[in-house]
Amino acid sequence: QVQLVESGGGLVQPGGSLRLSCAASGSIFSLNRMGWYRQAPGKQREAVAAISSGGSTNYADSVKGRFTVSRDNAKNTVYLQMNSLKPEDTAVYYCNVVPPYPRYWGQGTQVTVSS
Repeated sequence: QVQLVESGGGLVQPGGSLRLSCAASGSIFSLNRMGWYRQAPGKQREAVAAISSGGSTNYADSVKGRFTVSRDNAKNTVYLQMNSLKPEDTAVYYCNVVPPYPRYWGQGTQVTVSS
């Protein structure tokens, strides 16, 4: 059974940093492009960053230069390093394959940026 488990969220002040992790089942991880998504209150879920199995990355314009996505294929884990956080980054963050598969959505991890 496929499972994606996100962790690492929390409350941080503007300008702070957090590192999110997503542990994935090996059956979907090794060959798939993986992505981070987020959903803010009252808004639709949006793509934030993606990384291919070979390590090529791309980012939403709103996070370019502040967020870095990486993966450890040996650990079946994908990471999102978030720096210079802004209040508008507040959301529940999820990982999934790219494009996202509905049955793979996990619980997500809450990120709150507030002073």
